[in-house]
Amino acid sequence: MRKRRNGAILTAAVSIIIITVSAAWSQQRTTPPATAGLQANVQAAQRAARIGGHPNFNGIWQAMNTANWNLEAHSAEGVQELWRGGAITAIPAGKSMLKGGGTIPYLSDAIKQRNENRAHWPGSDPEAKCYMLGIPRATYHNMPFQIFQGAGDADMLMVYPFAAMQRVIYTKDKTELPVDSWMGKSMAAWQGDTLVITTINQNGRSWLDRAGNYASANLTVTERFTLMDKDHIRYEATLNDPTTYSRPWTIEMPLYRIVDENAQLLEHKCVPFTDNLIYQDLFKPKP
Repeated sequence: MRKRRNGAILTAAVSIIIITVSAAWSQQRTTPPATAGLQANVQAAQRAARIGGHPNFNGIWQAMNTANWNLEAHSAEGVQELWRGGAITAIPAGKSMLKGGGTIPYLSDAIKQRNENRAHWPGSDPEAKCYMLGIPRATYHNMPFQIFQGAGDADMLMVYPFAAMQRVIYTKDKTELPVDSWMGKSMAAWQGDTLVITTINQNGRSWLDRAGNYASANLTVTERFTLMDKDHIRYEATLNDPTTYSRPWTIEMPLYRIVDENAQLLEHKCVPFTDNLIYQDLFKPKP
């Protein structure tokens, strides 16, 4: 009698397990593809990542590409002047960062100046001399940067480790600077959920990359920051400089949030490293 009762209990348990597994398998087969769930997560993150009614850009961000080496498509290349570094100092290959691909639309005289810049790299690069990198280069330099954003339409701040650079993003003050500067003046406005920053009053002494690409003091840069999800920004920068280019042109790339635990910027005050380069005509450089 006890054996029959135990057998009935066992049979019932097995039946319940079979029914449960079958239901789970049926639900799995009817669940939307994983991409639908991913899209839902992205949309939820976009809704949650807001501050004062705007997308929240607070955090540490970095470009992951070769734009600081050369905005145009380029092959890997050794650097004769840095031969002691071997492969360590070689230029990595990279694709064009221009929107739609292609090359920078230089005027004929401007391309000659670009080639002159390139011929004397690295010593002629303002980066080598620890000068501020200017806009847009500071954004895609090989070091991360941090965005500080308050609520509403308050001014914002962007901080960069290299040369202790920083720039205030003005939301109300639209006046020009009394004199041009390395970083110029940046003024912001919201277009929907896109932060649009216009930078003017740069001094024209910075380069766009290590390949000698450059702009004059007549440059106007219009940047567009669009939050794709909480950890990715779609970044675009349109450069308009009639003195140097035949038409405005745009670069585009994603920016990635640094998600390391306790992530922070570390200063790179590089002035002491430039003495031999800048003052070599005054004293014999140290080996």
